[in-house]
Amino acid sequence: MSRAFAVTQVIDRPADQVWQVLTDWSRAPEWMGGVDEVRVVGATLHFVARGRERTSEITDVRPGESLTLTSVQGGVRADYRYTVAGESAGTRATLVASVAVRGPWRLAAPVLRVLIRRTDGGQLAALKRLVES
Repeated sequence: MSRAFAVTQVIDRPADQVWQVLTDWSRAPEWMGGVDEVRVVGATLHFVARGRERTSEITDVRPGESLTLTSVQGGVRADYRYTVAGESAGTRATLVASVAVRGPWRLAAPVLRVLIRRTDGGQLAALKRLVES
């Protein structure tokens, strides 16, 4: 997997409050750009993003600390790893997005990483605004 981007925000709230909002999937459209709706069935998130149905699996979770969402579409796999850590200045939230491509998608890998960074790189800034409001 190749890293598409990594971003960190310090949020002026306790870690448990940040985690609560991060994992309240009904609120995801408030901080995930382009997402209109999220439904959860087991460990699968079904969502509508930019008018298209998508799914992500929760592939790893450490309650209160980290969560990985994995989306697979065709020959493209994207992992979004969110971590939350309490600090004296608030909570450090980090998002690392990684992408793996196979087949004919390999040629588009650099462009896909840029698109993912542009599309999702602002999630934590939006989460920060939401949690701090």
